[in-house]
Amino acid sequence: MKSSALAHIEKEMYLFNNGQHFESYRFMGSKPSSENNKNGWRFTVWAPNAKTVSLVGDFSEWGEIPMERIGETGAWSIFTEKAEVGHCYKYFIETQDGKTFYKIDPYALAFEVPPKDASIVQDLPEKKWKDSLWYANKKRKSIYKKPLNIYEVHFASWKRHPDGRSYSFKELAETLIPYVKEMGYTHIEFMPLMEHPLEASWGYQITGYFAVAARYGNVLELREFVEEAHKNGIGVIVDWVPGHFCKNDYALPYFDGTPTYEYHDPNRAVNNRWGTMNFDLGKMQVHSFLISNAIFWMQEFHLDGIRVDAVSNMLYLDYDEGPWTPNEDGSNHNQQGVDFLRKMNKTIFARDSDMLMIAEESTSWANVTKPNELDGLGFNYKWNMGWMNDTLRFFEMDPLFRKDNFNLITFSFMYAFNENFVLPFSHDEVVHGKNSLLGKMPGDRYNQFATLRTLQAYQMAHPGKKLNFMGYEIGQFLEWRFYEELEWDALEKNEFNKEYQHFIKTLNHLYRNQKALHEIDESYEGMEIIDADNNEESVISFIRKSEKERDFLIIITNFTPVERRHFKIGVPYRGTYEELLNTEMLEFGGTWTKAQPEMKSVNQPYKQFEHTIELVVPAMGTVYVRPKRVYGLNKNKKA
Repeated sequence: MKSSALAHIEKEMYLFNNGQHFESYRFMGSKPSSENNKNGWRFTVWAPNAKTVSLVGDFSEWGEIPMERIGETGAWSIFTEKAEVGHCYKYFIETQDGKTFYKIDPYALAFEVPPKDASIVQDLPEKKWKDSLWYANKKRKSIYKKPLNIYEVHFASWKRHPDGRSYSFKELAETLIPYVKEMGYTHIEFMPLMEHPLEASWGYQITGYFAVAARYGNVLELREFVEEAHKNGIGVIVDWVPGHFCKNDYALPYFDGTPTYEYHDPNRAVNNRWGTMNFDLGKMQVHSFLISNAIFWMQEFHLDGIRVDAVSNMLYLDYDEGPWTPNEDGSNHNQQGVDFLRKMNKTIFARDSDMLMIAEESTSWANVTKPNELDGLGFNYKWNMGWMNDTLRFFEMDPLFRKDNFNLITFSFMYAFNENFVLPFSHDEVVHGKNSLLGKMPGDRYNQFATLRTLQAYQMAHPGKKLNFMGYEIGQFLEWRFYEELEWDALEKNEFNKEYQHFIKTLNHLYRNQKALHEIDESYEGMEIIDADNNEESVISFIRKSEKERDFLIIITNFTPVERRHFKIGVPYRGTYEELLNTEMLEFGGTWTKAQPEMKSVNQPYKQFEHTIELVVPAMGTVYVRPKRVYGLNKNKKA
């Protein structure tokens, strides 16, 4: 007769095997248990094709404790009263042909610090959270109408101790959170925090999906960090890799001696580009594993968002380098990947409609951020990689040639609202010889900073939410190195860096406070082009709008180091306008000592507008202009 514990697991495994168990971490792995009046731990693992599975660990002096096969469920389980929190353990697996090897626990909540690799017995007790105010504020307004300005962070290299040690979660809570708050960001996005053996992978080759990397800390410390961030009005997003996993033989690959988490077809299983293994997204047990993992981070850690890495790899069968197996009809779309992503997003949004599910998708796949019923993948945001590539290519070239490549800047207006976009300048753009953002800018140091200010002001004004990688805000000279902290000493050594940081802080707070820059990011109702054809002078101008008719901003950007005096642009209303931001002000590192005077409109047609204003557009600079007193507003609309 089965024990009640085994009967319960068998019931849970029915949902797991059918791809419908979205909290499988509650019974898989090591869990505290009381059975037959004895307190101990129950260990459960999925290894459907193993001949035998045994538990080994500190509690057994690494001798084998045979586990019990639970019917035809593919699961194995054992209870022991000898295990304690902190004990190391593994599973000893025998294959059908008699081969044996050790494997980690895929559901372990903790691991040894690499290069050691044993799983560690760890509990995750219920937490009484103190972030109710944060959640109440999240419900007050749609995520699409709120500012979203993300500060992307690599845990181990934001700051380090003099001896080279990275900061702990507690130390980051005391330093990173106040810094992000002061600088005016809305969210922190961590590159993967999950367990990974190779630091040079930056966390994108995961072994322990349910554990915080032991180098960084533990699951309990992460929860405290998130709570502190929420208490300070800062959201937390984490990068997640559900498409492929680390191929180290002690981890998930060929877990029971056969393809378990990966595809059977080696052309689909092996990821040649990244040296990893691809998850079998057509296998229902993998659905349960991955969706449970996303919900684990969302639910148990109160994360506000998940950025899903390498979505393109999940959508195309030929995205990787090397041989590939097409569908029966010869096509290259991975329909299993599409179905998984739709199911994942639908499941997550059913639990939390305010969750940020952000796709890093680098192709032209349509409807990434549309709901399932509209043939979409169901994400609510997508990185705009096309905008990023075109914009950086434009800014990297000599200003003399920009007029002949003006389409690199204007083309994005043609598709800016096809998806709900995030405009990313991420870690990927400042590594592998690509140079830092500052290093990409042409000219001497003064012109590099001037151009960088223009780039950031242009990004902030362009429709779409924002993301920037740590270090950009201090004008880092060198490209990012995962093994060193940022160049914080540059703020003391160089006035340009300090002034530039002040500019970014000013710009961030302006973005948060000006509804025109964030309230309507998903349609042309939030934007109107004034002039996108002035390639000869390399000046672009457009209007950003809010839901209130009178709350709008006029953006004028000059992409050359030539000042444009007596510059005329059309405006929507008669009245007086004033300068809100000028990237060339002295306090930001420019040369302007005072703002330009108020601009009064004249009745002179300009393109679709009946009124015109005149101003000076600074060399290699951006000006934000706002209405001070305007007339002719539509009284039937919100004023």
